[in-house]
Amino acid sequence: MHQPMPMSQTVAARLNPVQGARPVVVRPKRGVDSAMNFVAVRMLTGDRSKYLGLIFAIAFSTFLIAQQVSIFVGLLNRMRSQIIDVTDGDIWVMDPATQYVDEVYALRDDALYRVRGVPGIRWAEPLFKGQPVARALNGRFRAAILMGLDDSSLAGAPHRMILGSAENLRQPDAVIIDLAGYHFLFPGQPPRLGDVLEMNDRRAKIVGISDASAPFTSFPVLYTRYSLAVNYIGQQRTQMSFVLAQAQPGTSVAALTKRVQEATGLRAVSRDQFGWMTIGYYMAHTGIPVNFGLTVAIGLIVGTVVAGQTFYIFTIENLKQFGALKAIGTTNVRIVGMILLQALLVGAIGYSIGMGMTAAFFAYFVRQEATRGIVLLWQVMAASGGVVLFIVAVASLMSIRRVLQLEPAIVFRG
Repeated sequence: MHQPMPMSQTVAARLNPVQGARPVVVRPKRGVDSAMNFVAVRMLTGDRSKYLGLIFAIAFSTFLIAQQVSIFVGLLNRMRSQIIDVTDGDIWVMDPATQYVDEVYALRDDALYRVRGVPGIRWAEPLFKGQPVARALNGRFRAAILMGLDDSSLAGAPHRMILGSAENLRQPDAVIIDLAGYHFLFPGQPPRLGDVLEMNDRRAKIVGISDASAPFTSFPVLYTRYSLAVNYIGQQRTQMSFVLAQAQPGTSVAALTKRVQEATGLRAVSRDQFGWMTIGYYMAHTGIPVNFGLTVAIGLIVGTVVAGQTFYIFTIENLKQFGALKAIGTTNVRIVGMILLQALLVGAIGYSIGMGMTAAFFAYFVRQEATRGIVLLWQVMAASGGVVLFIVAVASLMSIRRVLQLEPAIVFRG
């Protein structure tokens, strides 16, 4: 007696009526996606010249943008280096017309006592800043940044010392010099104490070598007592550049600065505010932001145009392959996913190479005294990654639009 076929065999026979043929196996969605991704990668790497061209364009843009932005940020920090290194005081008091740290108008001596009389001030000490010419006994000389500290408290003295200590400034004719300045004035000589400088025909003995932050200019940074600093510059009617003050515990610095301004008529700002004032002045009155901005813009434009055009040409040359995929039933969504995978793969490889080049650049130059303190920040790396995503998105959009308009019948044309 004839036995009926099981339901599963009946369905298989209907789907595959050829006698002896294997039953049709419906692949799971994950397997189809993996196959399509493999096809997308093979299409991308099939044309080596365009594939490498895409990677190079993104790597070059990543390197140029990350390197220039990092140098720009490093220069901004150098503009306020003397402010950053003075960690003793909360408040800087100065002439009301002062705009940045490198150009000051000296205060009268009574300004110090007026600041000390403001309620909420824990202590206030004078701070001198000048620019003498320092000359070594070997004949080398250079303009220097000279910081004069209060004779008794030494408020504002450097805390990062390589040789000696701030207390050595209490010795006669004592100065502390930064390491880069020492190397310039005493080339080829290992750092040591006891060397002598001359400023304004007066003797200055090096009693300490500090690890001062790199200044905006390449001048040596010197520290000495206030009474010595005014003699190294030359006597003038007024000498005091700033009043450095500390708030009493529990006193708001913001409220105290307003109180000082109202009581004295001078400008009083916090250390951070003074740093940003200095940065703002250089941003507004120099061509630094314009120059760096143009370089970053060029990197962005070159990356976007070259990568976008190359990726678009790559898509045009593979229209028949995309048409064949459409003809066998591949949906637009899956094809868009394939294009995005190609673009993201190229972007990830290009970004990695470009960031590796940037890291290697700073790993070498951070050891050089002229470029010390300029490093690759994680914020710059993240921002560069965002720029690469933008480049990848622009490059993908042009190709996606062309493929979505594609007719499957293109595969049957000559």
